[in-house]
Amino acid sequence: MQKPLNIIFLGISGSGKGTQVDLLKQKLETRQKVFTVGMGDLMRSLAEKNTDTGTRIKEVLRGGNLVPSPVALAYWLYEVSTKVSEDMGIMTDGSPRSVWEAEALDVFLEFLDRKKHTRVLFLNVSQNVITERLLARGRADDHKEAIAGRFAFFREHVVPTVEYYKHQGRLAEINGDQSVEKVHEDVVSALGL
Repeated sequence: MQKPLNIIFLGISGSGKGTQVDLLKQKLETRQKVFTVGMGDLMRSLAEKNTDTGTRIKEVLRGGNLVPSPVALAYWLYEVSTKVSEDMGIMTDGSPRSVWEAEALDVFLEFLDRKKHTRVLFLNVSQNVITERLLARGRADDHKEAIAGRFAFFREHVVPTVEYYKHQGRLAEINGDQSVEKVHEDVVSALGL
């Protein structure tokens, strides 16, 4: 059986990954089933659970911090492992967040014989545009200190992840400063859809 297309969206918080996942899912669902998984949504969902892990994640998110990679990736892998059938494509945003996560994700995708059917898109958005977007959306974890922390994390961890995929020839970079519609058009074009 031919494996379906899988897509990884990379970009800083507020770059429009979730919006593009939603738009692309609508387009892809005419061709294949699609399971979408966003790391931020997963972590916020887990934070609502009355468990030891949920309580700790809630504290981490309230502080504007990020959940450690092994914890986040374990939950992501659990979600995909228990909810994705063989004929479903996977679209993810917010993961991988580090080279370590990217390498672990590659092992998982290779195990599922999906790596060669996976495309990586980087929504590159300027710092000024990101700051405006995050402050405008008004979530409790979108305050100036948290945003500054996200930029630092992005530079330290996600940029090397972008480079990891770029060096493998697996990355398409999209100008995320454009309108939602133009970004979507560029995403569709980069995927050859």
